[in-house]
Amino acid sequence: MTTTTNQRILVVDDEAPIRRYLRAALGSQGFTVFESASGEEALQAVLSHRPDIIILDLGLPDIDGIEVTRRLREWSQTPIIILSVREAEQDKIAALDAGADDYLTKPFGTGELLARMRVALRKQSSAANEPVFESKGLSVDFARRLVQVNEHEIQLTPTEYDLLKILVTHAGKVITHHQLLRQVWGDGYNDMHILRVNISNLRGKIEPDPSRPTYIHTEPGVGYRLKV
Repeated sequence: MTTTTNQRILVVDDEAPIRRYLRAALGSQGFTVFESASGEEALQAVLSHRPDIIILDLGLPDIDGIEVTRRLREWSQTPIIILSVREAEQDKIAALDAGADDYLTKPFGTGELLARMRVALRKQSSAANEPVFESKGLSVDFARRLVQVNEHEIQLTPTEYDLLKILVTHAGKVITHHQLLRQVWGDGYNDMHILRVNISNLRGKIEPDPSRPTYIHTEPGVGYRLKV
């Protein structure tokens, strides 16, 4: 039975038979399927096709799939499901730590893959209900992790985005250094230098004049505040 859907799938695998199989299997479910045979092709395809989900092999000829995942997570939160012959636990952990949403080993069943895809897509869909923050030309779309200043898209690292999201969520309030360190890096992390570096980098990307911040204000000895 064919399921009607407008969702786009990017299949990244250097093995043509796997790509053909997935194109047929997913196409029969109503998905629009795009293909890439290498990591570099995949990175470009995500930009040009804007897929709703990515199915990614680890053993690519140019860039390892884990590195592709890391690079994608610098600017995209599109769900990624890893398909790989690698069964070692350390490979699964590395892929998930890099930002993959799920991991399925080859050979795999189409039914299980579709079930994993539905879970990842549901998570993405529920995130779409998150609001958009707008103030003084700064726009943060939480669902798409899209940051814009005066309608120009700003590319942030995951850490920079996490810092900005906390400040935006508590706009107008002072967030202490300790709170930011705990929420972004975890309990027990006390490296003030790394916090200052990331705030400086964030200001460099979103502030019209980083030396005279419009958005992120320093509260000396305490923390930072997003001015609204």
